[in-house]
Amino acid sequence: MPRQNNSTRVTEFILLGLTERPELQYILFVVFLAIYMLTLLGNVGTIILIRLEPCLHTPMYFFLTNLAFVDVCYSSNATPQMLANFLSERKTISFAGYCVQCYIFIALLLTEFYMLAAMAYDRYVAICNPLHYSVKMSWRVCICLATFPSICGFSDGLLQSILTFHLSFCRSNVINHFYCADPPLIKLSCSDPYVKEHAMIISAGFNLSVSLIIILISCAFILATILCIRSAEGRKKAFSTCGSHMTAVTLFYGTLFYVYVRTATDKSVEESKLIAVSYTFVSPALSPLMYSLRNRDVKAALRKVLRRNQLKTMASNASQTLLISVKWPCGRIH
Repeated sequence: MPRQNNSTRVTEFILLGLTERPELQYILFVVFLAIYMLTLLGNVGTIILIRLEPCLHTPMYFFLTNLAFVDVCYSSNATPQMLANFLSERKTISFAGYCVQCYIFIALLLTEFYMLAAMAYDRYVAICNPLHYSVKMSWRVCICLATFPSICGFSDGLLQSILTFHLSFCRSNVINHFYCADPPLIKLSCSDPYVKEHAMIISAGFNLSVSLIIILISCAFILATILCIRSAEGRKKAFSTCGSHMTAVTLFYGTLFYVYVRTATDKSVEESKLIAVSYTFVSPALSPLMYSLRNRDVKAALRKVLRRNQLKTMASNASQTLLISVKWPCGRIH
């Protein structure tokens, strides 16, 4: 294919978003702003609560803190651009900006894959090898398990972004999507995308499969161990420990697999966008609800922190009242 003239190369793209209907733009802005605020409130609140309460300083909540941080970054990568596009007539983004946002999206997505796998392994050790838990899940091991997902995600994301950056775009600059993703961008390339397409398929297939296999194997061992527990209370506690994690994994991986299948068979783009909303916005917003509000330890810690703050407020008010009474003792009214 002949090399395109630099003057005809595309330097910016137009994101069509979820819908082109103008009457829905302000409604969608309010809806997604509310989801984003819920995501920030839930995940940042989870991080603060775990940091404040010493009884939650365990490997399980260490990984939950990391997952909450990834969810905040993951949601913040796409949401501000999307909210701005709802209110603007010209929904443009530069080629460099598109590549950077796409890089962060891929990096955080892969980080979340392996963070969920690390959490599944932690639950496997806690339920199947409780006597060796403190040894197998030492803080050094936990830091390694939390660091590996980031290294893997950002390294792979960098490779994918470099391959994307070397493509030439000289056709349409209109992308029918609401965030910066590789598949719709590659369709606009006027250079051969063979290497990029296969690198993307290999990366997605490998990382999805490896992380999911780790999760499924861990869950299989956990289920076998739970079935061997004689006490009904013990089985209930074990199920509650890993039930929230499996709910989050099912929601996250299920929608991702469905999107890849729909894309591969070239089905409805609009339906794929709506499904992408699930793992881009809904999953990070629901994660604190699934992991925290259904967890007895977290609810007990939240009550303890609120009670502690209430006592501090009462003590502060009492001291202020005492100070005022000392400064202004009861006396004759003039």
